Amino acid sequence: MTLAQHALFTLATDGSYQVADTDTVISAERACLDAKLVRGAVLSGPTCMKDFLTLRLSQIPHEVFAVLFLDAQLAVIEYREMFRGTLTQTAVYPREVVKEALELNAAAVVLAHQHPSGVAEPSRADENLTQNLKSALQMVDVRVIDHIVVAGGTTVSFAERGLL
Repeated sequence: MTLAQHALFTLATDGSYQVADTDTVISAERACLDAKLVRGAVLSGPTCMKDFLTLRLSQIPHEVFAVLFLDAQLAVIEYREMFRGTLTQTAVYPREVVKEALELNAAAVVLAHQHPSGVAEPSRADENLTQNLKSALQMVDVRVIDHIVVAGGTTVSFAERGLL
């Protein structure tokens, strides 16, 4: 089989088909996952959530801390990239996360950030931050469902590791 038999194609403005480049494919994939996670959509499981976060965060060259805000039935309220950092760290302010959760009337959250290094293993600082956020959010009755670290195509779930 040739490359063309495995390639994806896009329709150009002149009506011809062209092999889609990687950025086009990733953009289309993001749009598909965004459609799945529109306001009110219930997360169909950890795999859907990890796929969404991987596509959102894996290509960013600096750390980003994001929060997926959920209602009491774990339906999506909103996804927000809240803090931008450097290559190796991000300053995260629990007060701001609590403020957003209250503003959106969220009952639960999924925390996420990425490691541009390509190593998904959570650091001790990641674990401490998660516990601080969990404590702060508990005070206003918001549950932390998970904290997912994304590195390239790899993810680590704090919930699956028993770190929550």
